[in-house]
Amino acid sequence: MVLIDGVELCVESFGEEADGPVLLISGIATSMDQWDAAFCERLAGHGRFVIRYDHRDTGRSVTSPPGRPNYTSDELATDPLRVLNALDIDRAHVVGVSMGGGIAQQLAARHAARVRTITLIATSPAGERSDDAPLPPPAPALAATFDDPVPEPDWNDRAAVVEYLVDGERPYAGSLGFDEVRARRVANLVIDRARDVAAGANHFAADDGSAPPFRLADIDVPTLVLHGTTDPLFPFPHGEALATEIPGASLVALDGMGHEAPPAQLWDVVIRAIADHTASS
Repeated sequence: MVLIDGVELCVESFGEEADGPVLLISGIATSMDQWDAAFCERLAGHGRFVIRYDHRDTGRSVTSPPGRPNYTSDELATDPLRVLNALDIDRAHVVGVSMGGGIAQQLAARHAARVRTITLIATSPAGERSDDAPLPPPAPALAATFDDPVPEPDWNDRAAVVEYLVDGERPYAGSLGFDEVRARRVANLVIDRARDVAAGANHFAADDGSAPPFRLADIDVPTLVLHGTTDPLFPFPHGEALATEIPGASLVALDGMGHEAPPAQLWDVVIRAIADHTASS
């Protein structure tokens, strides 16, 4: 647990502190558990100091009452800097999935001095594009779940909460299929660790804050885009747009991956790509 700027965050690290730091940022309403410990250990095995943390309102980090977040999305997006400050790290490689990828873009644009490289996984442009053509919408089956959401469970009924969390992940799977065993394992871990599981939805209710917009073309750090070919939330052209708009960015297509942290069957490709991308900066 670290306390900085009055914000208490839960942080875990893997590997040797002398190695190049790689900060992993989870998606919206998810804790550090989105990044499997085994994934972190394997990445650390490539000579990296790997760090993961719980967003506010997830895991063991500071929690607001459900429905009443006491922070803005701007503050949520600068928590990675608080983590680095707490660990006395000047600059880090930043890897973000989904919302975490949006945060990584913001850090690279607004706090470039703290960022060595960024890796954007299963995410979409968070900054302004030169091409204003609309990007593809979510797949119809996923979009239908937005219009008819599953009612919240009794948060005191563990079995019901597990089913709610697992069912919430199911529509985001790609053609590789839904790993229900992993989803149930993670759901139980989330319940075991969370101060208040219901508080995770506060991310959706946080005010936008007042940070000025930025252009993707102004991102001037080495960028790697990893994007699933069957992502139902951000179809593959979202990843292509990032690679096109951010100068010098490279794109790796992850066959069959949906909107998710990389599944185990893709770890060889993903970990090698991140290790190579973070080797020289």
